[in-house]
Amino acid sequence: MNFYTVVIRQISGYWVALCLENGVVGQGKTQEDTVKKLKEAIESLEIVYESESNIYKSPVSIDELHDFYLFKANT
Repeated sequence: MNFYTVVIRQISGYWVALCLENGVVGQGKTQEDTVKKLKEAIESLEIVYESESNIYKSPVSIDELHDFYLFKANT
């Protein structure tokens, strides 16, 4: 079982989760739905990563994390 670091926040009525190890994002109307979608996205990335040789994954930088926290959707 893999463990990931996830940051989750609410933006414009939706929840957004960001995986810090690979930059994958999930979004949903509830925290539970968002985490479920993030898990599915990570699983899909892992399948592609194992089958393709030209896939790059990188941890989220501090600057990108800062931008994620400061992002405000235009409403």
